[in-house]
Amino acid sequence: QLQFVESGGGLVQPGESLRLSCAASGGALANYAVGWFRQAPGKEKLRIQCINTSGATLGVIDSVKGRFAISRDTAKNTAYLQINDLRPEDTAIYYCAPSCSTIYRGPWGQGTQVTVSS
Repeated sequence: QLQFVESGGGLVQPGESLRLSCAASGGALANYAVGWFRQAPGKEKLRIQCINTSGATLGVIDSVKGRFAISRDTAKNTAYLQINDLRPEDTAIYYCAPSCSTIYRGPWGQGTQVTVSS
């Protein structure tokens, strides 16, 4: 059964960067689109961008354009989300999923917490 495990979050100051990882097991990442989602406190999960099986980035939301970049390493069976110039409003739990659908409903991994605070 395909499972994704997120890691790489942390507490950072505004303007700093993080690279989040999404490690896949139980299947080949190359066969799936990978969506990155985030859930801010009190809000619904929101898809922020995804990468399809051809390696194209899709569906980048306006608030992260130019700051976030998605990639994947099929040899490591891992996808990444490079997040730069972090802002307090980026504070959220970040999840990855084997879908680009904005209405993906799970299953979900445990996510990784990103907190941006001075």
